[in-house]
Amino acid sequence: MRIRYFSFLSLALAAGFLVVASQAFALFDIANLALGVGIGMLVVSLGIAARYRRHIPSLIGGGAAAVVSAWMIVASQVFSLGTVQSLTFAEALGIVGLAIAGLTGHELTSERVVHSLALHHAVEHEQEYEPNERREPILAG
Repeated sequence: MRIRYFSFLSLALAAGFLVVASQAFALFDIANLALGVGIGMLVVSLGIAARYRRHIPSLIGGGAAAVVSAWMIVASQVFSLGTVQSLTFAEALGIVGLAIAGLTGHELTSERVVHSLALHHAVEHEQEYEPNERREPILAG
């Protein structure tokens, strides 16, 4: 489960970097960064989608991030530099949103496992000491 967390975290960090870079760097540099970081994000997002294909939220998040990353790669090579700046900013914001959704899905899955383990352990612990008796509350007074 850690791989999924770090994969979505790396997508969020890379896309966050592109959000800042698309507003701070020169147009030529933005196009080159969109190409390079887009390829990296495409590889990571396809890895998420392939590795967690049975977990529907991760499959959808990874697949959507892969589509946006692939479009970023194409857009960085096809459109003019001014358009690439705007598209890179928008695409990076979209991937940040998808990565946050993926991180949230991961945490919800992890919390459900932790709570079910804690509940299961408490039931076993109670049955261990009093297998056939039912506890009655002790009333003071």
